[in-house]
Amino acid sequence: MKGRKGSIDEGGVRVPFLIRWPDGIEAGLRVDEIAGAIDLLPTLADIAGIDLIGKKPLDGKSVKPLLDGSAGDWPDREIFSFRPGKGASSVRTQRFRMDTEGQLFDIAADPGQRTDVADQHPEEAARLKKALDAMTAEIHAELGEDDRGFPVGHKAFTLLPARDGVAEGTVVRSNRFPNASFFLEWGSVDDLISWDIDVLEAGDYEATVYYACPQADLGSIVELSFGEATVSAKVTEAHDPPVIGPDHDRVERQESVTKDFRPMTIGKIQLAQGRGPLTLRAKDIPGGQAMEVHSITLRR
Repeated sequence: MKGRKGSIDEGGVRVPFLIRWPDGIEAGLRVDEIAGAIDLLPTLADIAGIDLIGKKPLDGKSVKPLLDGSAGDWPDREIFSFRPGKGASSVRTQRFRMDTEGQLFDIAADPGQRTDVADQHPEEAARLKKALDAMTAEIHAELGEDDRGFPVGHKAFTLLPARDGVAEGTVVRSNRFPNASFFLEWGSVDDLISWDIDVLEAGDYEATVYYACPQADLGSIVELSFGEATVSAKVTEAHDPPVIGPDHDRVERQESVTKDFRPMTIGKIQLAQGRGPLTLRAKDIPGGQAMEVHSITLRR
């Protein structure tokens, strides 16, 4: 199939779906009709006999009839794939997929999307192009600038991963892709790491940093601050685990390696309600680095 993870081609969005329901699904049943992740909510609610709450319409539909054998003549449908940040979109029917450029592919005969068949199926191409343009326009109309802080205090425990942090100075990520990354090369007291947070409930929060630090670099004093509130701690226990993953990769990975990071309690910090940067900095770095940082947790 064409495409890989992150693309809107067949290889980027097509996955198998396995479901077990002994009282309602015949063992070994195979369903060939297409469905999407948008169908999970209405399907599971339908199976459980639960009424959905809310007035917003759902894009998905219950595929329970396909599972319990009551579907009858199941109508063809359109399932859209969309990547807002990339401006890419596609639409899939049971037989065809149309991509962002308006090319039409017969997925049943050509899952690799090698041959554009729009000229052979002009009516289908026109219909799907109109549907794709309408969907794209509708989604763009509802998208605005994402200016949200990371919510803290919505529940008692909040995890702030390095993925959502911003580093300044010499600090770098373990990989250019933020997911599953961590911060390293923290070598200067002028460096800092911050998270844009929105404290929903004021109060005292116990702050813990998940870190790695070799014996030779122990002794740094790190400080966490939010507004006028600060708390600090000294790195006194060495933790220098090896990276995990590459030795078992069958192909060279693009994602970050990881480690077994250790928690270190920084202390209790009083967070006022409101939005602002939660900042981690070093007051003293006697070795080559302060620490490597995987995440921070806040427990109210």
